[in-house]
Amino acid sequence: MMKQTGFGIIGTGMISEFHAQALAAIDNARLVACYDISSERADAFAQDWGCTAYSSMDGFLAHADLNVVIICTPSGLHLESGLAALDAGHHLVVEKPLEVTPERCDTLIRRAAERERALVGIFQARFSDGTRQVKAAVEAGRFGKLTLASASVKWYRSQEYYDQAAWRGTWKIDGGGTLMNQSIHAIDLLQWMVGDVSEAFAYTDTMAHTGIEVEDVAAATLRFANGALGTIMCTTASWPGWAKRIEISGTGGSVVLEDDVIRKWDFREEQDGDEATQQAATAGGDSAKGASDPSAIGFEGHRRQLVDFLQALESGGRPLVDGHEARKAVAIIAAIYRSANSGKPEAVR
Repeated sequence: MMKQTGFGIIGTGMISEFHAQALAAIDNARLVACYDISSERADAFAQDWGCTAYSSMDGFLAHADLNVVIICTPSGLHLESGLAALDAGHHLVVEKPLEVTPERCDTLIRRAAERERALVGIFQARFSDGTRQVKAAVEAGRFGKLTLASASVKWYRSQEYYDQAAWRGTWKIDGGGTLMNQSIHAIDLLQWMVGDVSEAFAYTDTMAHTGIEVEDVAAATLRFANGALGTIMCTTASWPGWAKRIEISGTGGSVVLEDDVIRKWDFREEQDGDEATQQAATAGGDSAKGASDPSAIGFEGHRRQLVDFLQALESGGRPLVDGHEARKAVAIIAAIYRSANSGKPEAVR
């Protein structure tokens, strides 16, 4: 019989449902426990998913079959619960962002290394078929010299979205606005596929929502370490919300991704399969997942990333999105925020 790894979830909101669904679809994984400061929420979640509910963190971390903790709390609360899980001897999976500043990310990364535990940041978009195909094309040199790359996340969130939870739209707990929350997946994909970002210059503003501290509109220019230039445009004030879009251009080809689905696939030197990819891209339907409804993303990406994590645990290898990888998007966003405040380009560090 296949040995199962016991998972526990901290925080029983919407995102924890995706993780629970993903775990249920993995043969060698089992959800054994959940923790929430609200015993009512914990009990309801445990009843739905057949695990043990805790409203005590100490009790949760001491659960007999627990091996891996998944953190699904608001962003600025990841550090404290993550350190507690690592100190209790558990491996750690953290929803995006890993934390709300590079410094807080570094604290988690150091503690995981000290405790010799695995640390994974959730960026499930890296595991889509279209994204992996584009990544492989970049690594194969099919774009030639990379020249220009962009990420566009023109989404919509209502005023009620921010009003329904006091922590939303705050620097301390939410960590930022449209950049840190809605656009971080696109930013991660952009740097993962194109390469490290060395410098950013940006403007941010709050144009459409009230009662929040953070931006709902941002525009940034980037310089990549390989010399390519880039842009990020993002908002939660664009009704009705369009699919997130990533474009990569070079001297040998160009590609367009919409919500991780290839929409354009053009190369100077064609290879077997290019025509089929372009035909499939042209025939594709609507892909605006999450553009106006954050619950619409599905769990398949989470399933694939958790499988990657379990394979790394078994082999002793490195998961695709370890702590260092998960930190990169946070560092880019931090540089963008610094630039918006200083009015000058800021190094990514």
